[in-house]
Amino acid sequence: MSEALKGNMLIGQSGGPTMVINASLVGAIEEALRHPEIGRVYGAVNGMEGILAENLLDLTHEDRSIWEKIKVTPSTALGSCRLKVKDKHLERVLDVFRAHAIRYFFYIGGNDSMHTAHQVLQVAEAEGWEMRVMGIPKTIDNDLAEVDHCPGYGSAARFVITATKCIDKDNQALHPVQFIEAMGRDTGWIAAASRAAREDPEQDAPHLIYVPERPFDEDCFIEEVKEVYARLGRVLGVVSEGLRRPDGTQVTASTKVDAFGHAQLGGMGQYLVNLVEERLDLKARWDKLGTMQRSFAYCMSESDLAESYEVGRLAAWHATRGVTGKMLTLLREPGDEYLCTFGLTDLENVAEQTRYLDEKYVCQDRPDIDESFLDYVEPLALGRRITIGPEFITLARLKCYPVEKKLPEYKP
Repeated sequence: MSEALKGNMLIGQSGGPTMVINASLVGAIEEALRHPEIGRVYGAVNGMEGILAENLLDLTHEDRSIWEKIKVTPSTALGSCRLKVKDKHLERVLDVFRAHAIRYFFYIGGNDSMHTAHQVLQVAEAEGWEMRVMGIPKTIDNDLAEVDHCPGYGSAARFVITATKCIDKDNQALHPVQFIEAMGRDTGWIAAASRAAREDPEQDAPHLIYVPERPFDEDCFIEEVKEVYARLGRVLGVVSEGLRRPDGTQVTASTKVDAFGHAQLGGMGQYLVNLVEERLDLKARWDKLGTMQRSFAYCMSESDLAESYEVGRLAAWHATRGVTGKMLTLLREPGDEYLCTFGLTDLENVAEQTRYLDEKYVCQDRPDIDESFLDYVEPLALGRRITIGPEFITLARLKCYPVEKKLPEYKP
């Protein structure tokens, strides 16, 4: 173990929230507070945007009792951002670190966030500013490289499974053809989770599952809907928002892009409804799960919460022992009983990489997910749920003690 590095800690949250992202935040904070070499624990308001604006909170002032409540509060307690950090931003970032004696920096996010953390590490090393930089994984998309699964996915999967089961009952009553649109710009992990909702293979939804890893063809889609409708007199399908045609283009992509160059997607569910109504003359409707699949805390998974806390805690623990430039990984041990262990990988191994739904889980001859996927997803999603409150969730928020700014106002 290297000599203790004394200084302050800064932590930020980035990208789309999850039900359990605050558990990682709390894990890192509570572990940091155990180490005397870490002076103050600061939080960046809205991630890198807050760092550039020197908009920091002193989390050391917060009442220690708040963290257990924040831990089970969905979304980001510090706020989030989707800022693509460029070279022009990095000098300012380092100025903020120097001004506030930041020697420990933790960034919670997905693959773009790991790229950002790697950039910060590189500029700190180039400028001779000694610090420890650690990435803490999260994403409901479950698409990070180097891991078996991502913190946040299990709870989102649980919500999709629950929603599919319940909407299936509604579909039986009134709606002959219906689609559920799940998140998943590039990968089908979230929509695939709905497979666990099907108990009776002949009757229960989802009857069709469409994911980006299986090319989408309109004519095949119409025939697939016709077959299910002829057999059951109704159809309930689950679809990822980012379906792709055989040539690789996204079906509903618009010309608008976000800060990272990702095309903004239109309503895939509405697109499928239009196809059915125009070509089959059947009544159809769709439901968009939207942000509920990442924020509906009543579906928080116990294993997801525990693992999310642990990756945050371990990030701080490793950093105080001299580790830097790494992201925590979640690994599944072989065997009949589910067991997750934790490791480390270089930030650059995860930065801007995408892990797609495994080929073995995608049925290429039909719009479905192989039964073997259940062994993968059920331990993550269907363990005992978290009891947050007897009737209504009590959500917590930080009191927010701002840190005095020491630099001139930032003008982008």
